[in-house]
Amino acid sequence: MTKWNQASADWYCPSSTVDLRTGGRFQNRMEAKNGSFGFDFEGEYLEVLPLQKIVYRMDDDRKVWIDFIEEGDNTRLKIDFEAEDMNPVELQKEGWQAILNSFKNYTENN
Repeated sequence: MTKWNQASADWYCPSSTVDLRTGGRFQNRMEAKNGSFGFDFEGEYLEVLPLQKIVYRMDDDRKVWIDFIEEGDNTRLKIDFEAEDMNPVELQKEGWQAILNSFKNYTENN
């Protein structure tokens, strides 16, 4: 995750721990490359069904649902999330999509 978990080139993920099982926890450290800001993105996995679904709750009590949907030889991800109140929902959607795009680019080029 440290190789691709960022929404833009001016951010990075210096550390990540993942215990991907129901009841397991995750923690991702996110930092601006210029050192101006950083935060921990943490939570607990509520449901993990391999190749089907991941549900987790962030430490601020917002939930995220990820569904893996088979479409022929491809898999589509459907992600629903409870938005936070500080930023417009559309901006948050763009951030989630940017991280997915970063993951796609990483997997296709490595």
